[in-house]
Amino acid sequence: MRVTTAMEQMLMQVLNKAAEVYGLKPQTEVSVVLADDEYIHQLNRQYRNKDAPTDVLSFAMNDQCAGEPEPDITDTPDDIEILLGDIVISLETTARQAEEFNHSLERELAYLTVHGMLHLLGYDHEVEAERTEMRREEEYVLSLLGITREQ
Repeated sequence: MRVTTAMEQMLMQVLNKAAEVYGLKPQTEVSVVLADDEYIHQLNRQYRNKDAPTDVLSFAMNDQCAGEPEPDITDTPDDIEILLGDIVISLETTARQAEEFNHSLERELAYLTVHGMLHLLGYDHEVEAERTEMRREEEYVLSLLGITREQ
């Protein structure tokens, strides 16, 4: 699948809106890798012991260590660059899910981008209460960009 300029621009809009909503400073850096199923499958097996492709993986650079307080990346001096982490998205899985959920590839890509960004910010969805909060946050950020489930 070919990555278009429009897709790149949309990714930047989603990342910038999430950064704005969550109070990240302009010097905060996030990398996004748009991959295929084979590549994300290798990462999923290596880092999560799951032998299957997935839609999105996030690798936070600022994870807290056991027993340590959560780092506050919004309270960093303006001249310090913050490396938030990496988001890896499978475009093949994105396309399949867009079709399955009956919305556009762009909407699914936007959703997975904000989903990955929220993981970098410490959100999770292992239990129902966390899942509900994360879904609410995802839809909130997307709604600020006019991106709805119907797209």
